Amino acid sequence: MKIEVRKPSPQETAAMQQCPVWEKEPSEFPWHYNERETFLVLEGEVTIEAGDQTVKIGPGDLVTCPKGLDCVWKVHKRIRKHYTFG
Repeated sequence: MKIEVRKPSPQETAAMQQCPVWEKEPSEFPWHYNERETFLVLEGEVTIEAGDQTVKIGPGDLVTCPKGLDCVWKVHKRIRKHYTFG
């Protein structure tokens, strides 16, 4: 199970801007994905650790976390993101 990080197309950015926003202050917490999540980072810095994969994400990144993923979120700078599940 791999986390995918890339830059979105203009169409993907427009679509994500219609999704809800989630915010989180600097913290560290475990997370399990019951379903796939796709999110667009608006601001902040986060490291997601999942098994042998460590992913650093920041503003402008489009991220997809697969269903069933167990990971640890490390929020270094307050994050704001548009997100959608499924």
